[in-house]
Amino acid sequence: MGNVSHEPVAPDGANPLRRLSLEQLRRRTSMKWRTYPDDVLPLWVAEMDVPLAEPIAEAITAAVGLGDTGYPAGTAYAEALAGFALKRWAWDGPAVERTAIVPDVMLGVVEMLKLVSAPGDPVIVNSPVYPPFYQFVGNLDRPVVEAPLGPDLRVDFAVLEDVFRRAVRRAARPVYLLCSPHNPTGTVHTAAELTRIARLAREHGVRVVVDEIHAPVVAAGASFVPFLSVPGAENGLSLMSASKAWNLAGIKAALAIAGPEAADDLARMPEEVSHGPSHLGIIAHTAALRDGGDWLDALLSGLDENRRLLADLLAEHLPSIGYTPAQGTFLAWLDCRELGLGDDPAEVFLRRGRVALNSGNTFGTGGQGFVRLNVAASPEVLTEAVRRMGSAVP
Repeated sequence: MGNVSHEPVAPDGANPLRRLSLEQLRRRTSMKWRTYPDDVLPLWVAEMDVPLAEPIAEAITAAVGLGDTGYPAGTAYAEALAGFALKRWAWDGPAVERTAIVPDVMLGVVEMLKLVSAPGDPVIVNSPVYPPFYQFVGNLDRPVVEAPLGPDLRVDFAVLEDVFRRAVRRAARPVYLLCSPHNPTGTVHTAAELTRIARLAREHGVRVVVDEIHAPVVAAGASFVPFLSVPGAENGLSLMSASKAWNLAGIKAALAIAGPEAADDLARMPEEVSHGPSHLGIIAHTAALRDGGDWLDALLSGLDENRRLLADLLAEHLPSIGYTPAQGTFLAWLDCRELGLGDDPAEVFLRRGRVALNSGNTFGTGGQGFVRLNVAASPEVLTEAVRRMGSAVP
């Protein structure tokens, strides 16, 4: 395994990304650690190599001790999100009465699309973008229409407006599915950008549904702005969750949030959708938002260190790769087109270097020749992975 340490490299209370050894991580049975053989370093799917935050573990343990494993009830999750949003983003917008629990963010997206569009109505996305946008939307019988990001990996407003114009000519109820922060690029949209999006959507009669699952994960110097907080977004619908920031993908729960003008839309969501989230998931996510702030701050600091480390490692081992440290998420979008590895460099890095990354091809237009790398690993694993990637290039 090269230079990867098999022992924990920092004491309790330090950077969560330095708390678990590779040996401990390989005992996990989740997708990240079971998809590839043990000689592969997995830096692909958006799971983090961290222990569970203590407040979350305590809340789950207490619930299990009580046998509190029934059906979900109450508004504790929404109340915790409201408190977190006020503290972190100075936003008092997620009114409890305009929220609903949903199984997870993507299933919540599906339910929101059902409320504000019909089969055949186009759903606009900014490619390259999170692959499930294509999969879930397509399975819902809504055609995906791309409005590719600009060369700077930000929203190209000329392209977006043109797509809006064409969409409203072909369908009665087009929807713009916005990813904020953007996955895979890690772009954090500014208040000005989001305000312009809201204005354009209103002008053209396009509804906005926004996936804000990575909202708590921002780099130092960046500020997340909730879409529903900007002028003109009052008829928008948002999906939020503690899933990514606290590594809770396996304990499912999310919240749908309606702007003031979309409250009636959300009220039409079938009651049985609220049966989908796990009661333990809601307990875990509530604890994360309410009591997991210190743990999150330690994680964010560790991610900042890893972004800087990745830049240094690429400069040393793969200087031809284009990389700009992301403002948000724990993902890195790497431009490998100058390496001569073809349209799918992830396949080469896996085959020759035994490093698993996400293929850019699955992210739609603009993804060919790119890979997505998960930086939420220990510095030792990240260092060994990039060394292997470098050795895979002729």
